[in-house]
Amino acid sequence: MSDPLTQALQEHFGWSGFRPGQRPVVEAMLSGRDCLAVLPTGAGKSLCYQLPALVRGGLVLVISPLVALMEDQVQHLQRRGIPAACLHRGLDPARRRDLIARVRDNRLRLIYLAPERLQVEATRQLLEDINDQGQLVGVAIDEAHCISAWGHDFRPDYRRLGQLRRLCPGVPLVALSATAAPRVRADLIRLLELRRPLIQVRSARRDNLAYAMRRRPADPMPQVLAALAEARGAKLIYARTRRSVESWAKRLSEAGVEAIAYHAGMDPESRALALTHFQEHAAPVLVATVAFGMGVDRPDVGLVLHLDLPASAEGYLQESGRAGRDGLPARCLVLFDPDDRITLAWAIRASADEPQRVELAQQQLRRMEAVAEGPGCREQALLLAVGELVPPCGRCDRCREQPALQDWSEQAAEVLAALEQRGGVDLRSLGDELARAEGEEVERWRWLARRLVQEDLIAESDDGSQRLWLRPAGRRFLQQPWTLRLAA
Repeated sequence: MSDPLTQALQEHFGWSGFRPGQRPVVEAMLSGRDCLAVLPTGAGKSLCYQLPALVRGGLVLVISPLVALMEDQVQHLQRRGIPAACLHRGLDPARRRDLIARVRDNRLRLIYLAPERLQVEATRQLLEDINDQGQLVGVAIDEAHCISAWGHDFRPDYRRLGQLRRLCPGVPLVALSATAAPRVRADLIRLLELRRPLIQVRSARRDNLAYAMRRRPADPMPQVLAALAEARGAKLIYARTRRSVESWAKRLSEAGVEAIAYHAGMDPESRALALTHFQEHAAPVLVATVAFGMGVDRPDVGLVLHLDLPASAEGYLQESGRAGRDGLPARCLVLFDPDDRITLAWAIRASADEPQRVELAQQQLRRMEAVAEGPGCREQALLLAVGELVPPCGRCDRCREQPALQDWSEQAAEVLAALEQRGGVDLRSLGDELARAEGEEVERWRWLARRLVQEDLIAESDDGSQRLWLRPAGRRFLQQPWTLRLAA
């Protein structure tokens, strides 16, 4: 191997060649050029900034959103003999002083920081000092979509990262994310003040993943056990709340499955033990909240199972993308209930602090619901949500089963007429009213109303109340109906 970069790749990481999309980012960073890299989960984003630090023999600063993610990456680097550390508020004063001394003495190649650490004056002064000394060779912002108000995981502390350009004016910045729709990418370039950046975007399509989404029964345990039995390697189960994580880990253990719980409310020692179990056990089953898995390097995950409707298509692409990173076939299963939408909508309203964020999060949730209940290819619908148009995958449950479409035109007209007469009503009341009038199941009418929202015939409030009213297209349908075929 005569190529110096390939030699460095082999020497430090044991790889014989770059994965698609990596090399242009590495070369951009080494040449001093800013870069925006959108590479799918499993594509090896972290190497894009780790290798330049080793080739240059200087320090790369990495901004990362989670302490667990930072510590996991640092442990992997240290096992390879690469000097790396993370600076966070959990360090005791002695360890913090030792870390800062190693930074100033140029004994580290990578230092990981949470974004809020940049608001600490001592941290900013340290960065200015090492930049003035020529030690800082690059800045990497991981999970960069957190910066944008249009992203699916906006975090206020990330919003202030534009100051990095002023703290380190001559240092190349690289922003990395697994998913970023076009308007998110534009936001990142503007907010980070990237200068003539290389924009490297790879398809988020994963040819080895098979998506399936099913209605969750009253007790989904039989479906969960069946999915676990069929899956290879490691299995990752996501539940929305900490209580649900603990409950499912206990239930699975009682059913004879060695399942481990992981969530942010656990003490650090228990979390570390759970992480070690997941990384080192031959075929672990781990039940976790969705933050788990960011940057965790376990390539043979054969199943990612969500026990609730994901909050957004963008987030789900990242979460499900933790399956099959070894390139072998893997399954991604969602078990959802229509009421998940209601619970999530209220949670969004309670947690978002800006009306714009509430509206966007509700839109993302509706789009995810449309993926789950729609008749088309799952992967095609998910990728469309991040601005990528691809043909049907042929692997998902919709592509394999091709559900029959039925004519719902008459029932749709009844729903729209009821809304026109009432001038707006919440989803539950509408379903109850139509069930009484037509003698049919209430859930059937609620399902149809949700589908008409997805068809843009009905508008829905963004405050979590699920108040409905007619859109102009709905009024046109009442005046001149057309055939409306839906998958039940």
